[in-house]
Amino acid sequence: MQAKVSFTQKVKEELCSISFSDEHLRAFLAAFIKVNGHLTIRGGKSMIVCKTENAKIAKFIYHSIDRIYGITPRFSYSREMSFKKRTTYSVVIDEGDYIIGDLEISFIEGKIAKNIVSTDDAISGYISGAFLAAGSVNSPKNSNYHLEVALNEENFAKWFSKLIMKYKATEFTPKIVKRRNNFVVYLKRAQQVVDFLSMMGCSNMTLEFENIRIDREYSSIGNRLQNLDAANYEKTTAAAEKQIEDIKIIDKVLGIENLSNEKMKILAKIRLNHDDFTLFELSQEMTRELGEPVSKSNINHILRAIHTKAERVKGAIKK
Repeated sequence: MQAKVSFTQKVKEELCSISFSDEHLRAFLAAFIKVNGHLTIRGGKSMIVCKTENAKIAKFIYHSIDRIYGITPRFSYSREMSFKKRTTYSVVIDEGDYIIGDLEISFIEGKIAKNIVSTDDAISGYISGAFLAAGSVNSPKNSNYHLEVALNEENFAKWFSKLIMKYKATEFTPKIVKRRNNFVVYLKRAQQVVDFLSMMGCSNMTLEFENIRIDREYSSIGNRLQNLDAANYEKTTAAAEKQIEDIKIIDKVLGIENLSNEKMKILAKIRLNHDDFTLFELSQEMTRELGEPVSKSNINHILRAIHTKAERVKGAIKK
């Protein structure tokens, strides 16, 4: 059976299919290596090692390094012999010191170099790289809209949050929460999640998110309207039952035909014949019977007068 592809995975795979500018891609690599990579020394040579369980991500990083630096990384993979049998792909990049220096990456300080994120395009690239390395987003089928990037340094999480807010094309209001050993930068508002996907350039997944979200919200509105209609119907039915009870008491003791008020007499007959009519429908029927406009407020006033008369009749019976 083929494993179900998560919404996050689809977003990341689209991200790996986009053709970025060099400035965007440099910032992208700076963030991805900062979050995902680590520097190691073998045989006196420095190397950057990036690991992922997604082959498309590994391939994208591989080709991006080759494009920007003309360096062909080494590629390897290993497979766990556990129940899920996960495969981990490793991209090993030589000349690690040079690349880290060029991208101004610090594995000690949490600061983000201003030279790497000097434009909106570069900021978008940096944010996208961090998301590819450690981000996730809930499917819009879930009413709990949530997008996050989990980082392992508090200071870096603060800088990253400020960088998101610095993006000029859209207004973001990220928050930070500590979860186990990570500091999670997240967005909860649906529109900001959509804007984030759009900002990264994931047009297909942005459209899918919006389509599903709109369908969900229309469905939710429909359910709320149905509930409202049901509540209104129950309210109308309960009110009609009390009104009919009042009219029957008056008819039993006095007789509807003996009522001196013509409008009260006509309305009493209409209500007895139409126990499901709303105030609006009662006003329409009264207008037709009398040949003159009768408003809902007038109907309401007459019904109150009927209730008052019924209470008087009840009081007289008790005496």
